[in-house]
Amino acid sequence: LPEGGVFALPEDSRIIGLIYTSKMNKMKRYFGMLRSTKESVSCLQTLTVGLKQQVRTERSRLEAEIKQTASEALQAVQKWKDVQLSQLSQLEARFSSSQEEVDRVHKRRVALEIAMQMAREVHRVPFLEQYCTLDKVVETLEAPVDEQSYDMESTSRGCGLRSVCLIVIYTAPPTGPQLANDWRIHRRKKHLLLGNKRNVAQWVVLSHVVNPSHFYVSYVAEKREREILEKKIDLFCCADGCLFSSSDVVETGATVFAREGRGLWSRARVLEVFQSGCVEAVDVCPAGRLDRLRLFFLDSGLGKSLDIHREEETAASSLKAVNDHLRKVEEGVKVELRCFAPQAIRCSLKDLVPYDPTKGWSREAQLEFLSVVGSAAVKMRPMGQDRDSLLVDLRKAPVDQSSDVPISIREYLVFIEVARFYSPVNLGRWPLLFHPPKYPEVNTELDAVVSHINSPADFYVQLVDNMEFVLLSTKLQDYYNATTVSAEKELTIYCPVMEQACVARYEDGTWYRARVVGHPGGRKVEVHYVDFGNKKTLPVSDLRKIKDEFFALPSTAIHCCLSGVSPLDAETWSDACRNRFIRLALQKLLTVVATGNVPKAEPLPVKLLVSGPNGPPGDIAELLVREELASFKEGIESAAAGEEFAIWDPPLDQAWVPEGGDAADRSSSGEKEEFRLRLPDQLKDVKVRVSHVNSPGSFYVQFTQNNAQLRRLCQLVEEECALMEPEEVLWKAGMFCGALVDGVWERGRVCSDAASANFIQVMRCDHGNKVKLPVGNLRSLPSSLTGSLALECALTDIRPAGGCSTWTATACELISFYLTGASAVLTIKEVTGEPVPVTLFCSNKTGVLVNVADFLAGEGLALKERKPRGAAVQTSTQTDARPLGIETQTDGSDGEKRKEQTPSAPPVSAAASVPPRVSAPKPAPRTIMSAEKVTTELYRPPELPGLGPIQMSVSAIGEDGVIYGRTGTAERLLEQLRQRIQQRLDSLPEQKPYTWKSVQGCAVIGPDMLWYRGQLLEVLGGHVKVQYVDSGLVENIPVVHVHPMLLCADVPQLCLPCQLHGVAPVGGRWQRDAVALLRELLLNRCVNLQVTELPSDPRDPFTVELYLDGLSLSRILCHHQHASECGRADASPVLLVDDWDIDSKDLRDPEEPMLGPFVYPDLPRGGGRFGVRVKHLRTPNELFLWLSDGAAEVEVGGETLEGALTRVNADVGALQPLTSFRQGGPCLAEYRDGKFYRAKMLKFSSVSPVCVLVQHVDFGSEDTLPTSRSEAPPPQEDTYRRPCVQSFELKVIV
Repeated sequence: LPEGGVFALPEDSRIIGLIYTSKMNKMKRYFGMLRSTKESVSCLQTLTVGLKQQVRTERSRLEAEIKQTASEALQAVQKWKDVQLSQLSQLEARFSSSQEEVDRVHKRRVALEIAMQMAREVHRVPFLEQYCTLDKVVETLEAPVDEQSYDMESTSRGCGLRSVCLIVIYTAPPTGPQLANDWRIHRRKKHLLLGNKRNVAQWVVLSHVVNPSHFYVSYVAEKREREILEKKIDLFCCADGCLFSSSDVVETGATVFAREGRGLWSRARVLEVFQSGCVEAVDVCPAGRLDRLRLFFLDSGLGKSLDIHREEETAASSLKAVNDHLRKVEEGVKVELRCFAPQAIRCSLKDLVPYDPTKGWSREAQLEFLSVVGSAAVKMRPMGQDRDSLLVDLRKAPVDQSSDVPISIREYLVFIEVARFYSPVNLGRWPLLFHPPKYPEVNTELDAVVSHINSPADFYVQLVDNMEFVLLSTKLQDYYNATTVSAEKELTIYCPVMEQACVARYEDGTWYRARVVGHPGGRKVEVHYVDFGNKKTLPVSDLRKIKDEFFALPSTAIHCCLSGVSPLDAETWSDACRNRFIRLALQKLLTVVATGNVPKAEPLPVKLLVSGPNGPPGDIAELLVREELASFKEGIESAAAGEEFAIWDPPLDQAWVPEGGDAADRSSSGEKEEFRLRLPDQLKDVKVRVSHVNSPGSFYVQFTQNNAQLRRLCQLVEEECALMEPEEVLWKAGMFCGALVDGVWERGRVCSDAASANFIQVMRCDHGNKVKLPVGNLRSLPSSLTGSLALECALTDIRPAGGCSTWTATACELISFYLTGASAVLTIKEVTGEPVPVTLFCSNKTGVLVNVADFLAGEGLALKERKPRGAAVQTSTQTDARPLGIETQTDGSDGEKRKEQTPSAPPVSAAASVPPRVSAPKPAPRTIMSAEKVTTELYRPPELPGLGPIQMSVSAIGEDGVIYGRTGTAERLLEQLRQRIQQRLDSLPEQKPYTWKSVQGCAVIGPDMLWYRGQLLEVLGGHVKVQYVDSGLVENIPVVHVHPMLLCADVPQLCLPCQLHGVAPVGGRWQRDAVALLRELLLNRCVNLQVTELPSDPRDPFTVELYLDGLSLSRILCHHQHASECGRADASPVLLVDDWDIDSKDLRDPEEPMLGPFVYPDLPRGGGRFGVRVKHLRTPNELFLWLSDGAAEVEVGGETLEGALTRVNADVGALQPLTSFRQGGPCLAEYRDGKFYRAKMLKFSSVSPVCVLVQHVDFGSEDTLPTSRSEAPPPQEDTYRRPCVQSFELKVIV
């Protein structure tokens, strides 16, 4: 207080108290006002949030009502439209009287026009007066028009139909793909209308001219649309999003914005891209390294080459130079511009060719065309279409106002002699022709395909062994499909000449060599394809000049006729004979034998012999005569006329008799032919045909020297089985049979015992592949016809890539695609059991023989085997490629097999020896190790338990869902067995090549270098698939670790196979995830079993009911939807869950809420088409796609998925770290761009440091992240409940 007191009042405690009280009251009022203000602010915030939520709800409701109202309006309009259209059928009846009056008026008008035309002609030529009656003409012209005589009221009467007025709510016009599709449909209808109504003219302006046969126009009616398009493009190019950055690329075929001649931005398509430092064009180039590119402007037709000039060689300067000339087109811009179709329409003046066809269009013709048309609008009348060009005639308005006849541009160019109308010409000199085909020698059998047939006296064949034609055809397609615009102008033929050699395009778009043989008119030509023989009428635009390099190969189509036969009437071939001959020979592999020499201009007389099982046996000419469709010429009789039978091929024994044999013995008729595979004497460079391919380690070949033998065999099998009735035969594995495959009888061998009464699996003995046939298609086969002519082979010196022991599906599909049915050259490395190790060579496109093993290694599908130093090389320095001391088998004169020893080199005597000289040491002789044939039996089957409960330790789970385990007794026996085996085999046996086909039980060296008992399942080239009989585990093991011998054969296998009772796998077979679940639950675990059924074969699995801690495994699988119950009934009630009394009071809730799994989208229906975008590629046949139906923009709680993720990434610090890492659980995972996206946890990939393998559910990619880069979604978030609409997994089936 002041010294003088307050207001001169003395100091008093009472006064001080009053002042303090007054200040405190004032402060309380301030605090009260502040508290009420805070409450008001809180209420306002709550009100704001509520209003926002209410606005979102109201907006959603209004959108739904708008859509519903629009849908109802559309339905009402459609209903009204249907009603009105249904009443249009009665329109003619309602206007019947009006139609009559219209007909009367039309007749009157026609009479007046005729009279006026006659009056004009008489006025122009007076002497025509005597040829017409002028009185009638004058009467017609002077007759007045009486309006009262016409019933005009009928034209004013309505049709009785009425329309309804609809209130339609306005909706935004369609955009994006919908509008683009509508535009294309409209444009397509417009073009169809122009094609159907050729007299309809359109006003157009010229936009670009290459020559009178190649120019571009745009419709005058679309001028407003072009202006709108130019404004939109200019607006897009001004935005920063259209500038190229360092991460952008320019691709061939992409659409960009570029400056045209007028300086305006226009749409352009990239035709060629040139990169800095590269001479050749590239497909993709970074924007910063772009040097030059060639563009085609879609809206003008202009083709332009654009050079990118840089001031400095820096990244910024390069991008600035690119952006000065180009702009990129983003996805959103593409969608918005799809509604604007290209404005430039390619046209050609119909039937107009250069004045000098040999020189092409001159510069004068182009300038005259531009000068006469100019920038004025002209009338275009469509007159046809030639591929992507409209054939038109342009007419310009006359300059002289006194004339109303338009000027024809075509006639003008012809008048000034820069062009002329198309007509066939003859240059007065003989054009360059193809070399005639090379005729085969007389009486020589050759394989050929009949390419074209006119009649039995006029057809064409192609020889099969002609790799040069395949090379020529490939080069032809590559050259003419890749020609540029300038090169195409040089190759264009304007006026073809008779007999002119050219290249013609066929219906499928491929190019073939041809010659012109006719001019049917209408700017069309008739050509003859010299490599096939057929003729075709084509437009001149489908012809191209032929390069000199394609003249090198003579024509491959040989003109032939059937030898010795003529038509029944000796003049013309009947249609029945011609059709029968076509069915027998067209596009089929036959054996051709020339019977005489003729001039090149005449058809070559030949005999056609069937060369496959699909055709009838014998000579086709004799077959036509027997069917009374043809007759032999005079003096010629059938080859079989004086014999009871004819030998089609030489007997097998004659083919294999060595030289010098007795001819009388060779012609012995008591011998029987044998159709079994024999290896040729020469094991090197043997010609074969690949008949079937399983993998590089298993494929089948046929020796070409056995073709005649194979044809003879097919004939005998068909004769034996065709007339045989089906019989009851119990087919067993390994039995030979006659099989009806695709209508042809062949030799087959049963693969397994008949599992059902309807179908059985059979291997085609002479081809190698397996087919499933009805039992009724099998017949018993005599022993004389058993055997095989297909050899199973395996490629040597390679092994599967990727660390796998088996060949990948990609390697198998690739080698099958290239080798199946191909001719090849084969070298046998060593004579072992099948598959035989070989080296295979096949021709590539250039005709060079390529090692198939090297090809697979070059493609990254195989790895080269490393050969140890000093290993024996399987080659021979002798000309016959046979090692010393190797026995071969030949046929003697009596048909029996005999052995002959290859003689060794005679010793050199001491007298004839020469003084020793110092020389380099020679390597040891190279030998071929023959394979040792070994046969082993299976181990004794296991001892099955009795029905009832048992206890078993699970050791393995098979891919087929079979559970393998051992009982307690078997575990003790296994320890004793291991000690016996290790004591018996204290060293490795000598490794030899074996024939594994007959090996069943074997001994295996495991990864721990201990011996185990095994069973051989399959041979896979250098590996074998083996199952450990005492554990059930299946592995692929190199053959060096497997030995064909039995260990402790007196001990039965200790592993018991079993299968679950009363369940069936989903889809008919156990899936990988189901097998993985079984392995996770059962492996190395002792379980209780209830044996319910024992099999008849002790090696088959017995049926059990398996329980895990009182829970049935079958029900667990059904709960996880891996299996389904099928008539199961519990044998005895089992207590599944113990009844525990657990008090959950005072227990804390989990800190992190348990979030549910993601919701996946519904897949589209099968057979339907839907738009997608590939988002992630795991393998070539496993993709992750985005559906492009707009489902990603669906709002949940008023917010889209993109908005929710943006909001979450804006406040990452508020996210809680993960504490629950359950498999399949949702989370937010950080990507390499630093943002968090939705993901699900798959598994722990490592423990130190702790890393989790996650999958981004909206993209499909997988990533391994530490726990610090994965966060838990907020509990109130609905992001994990949103459907994963943006990606789903797809497997492509080829």
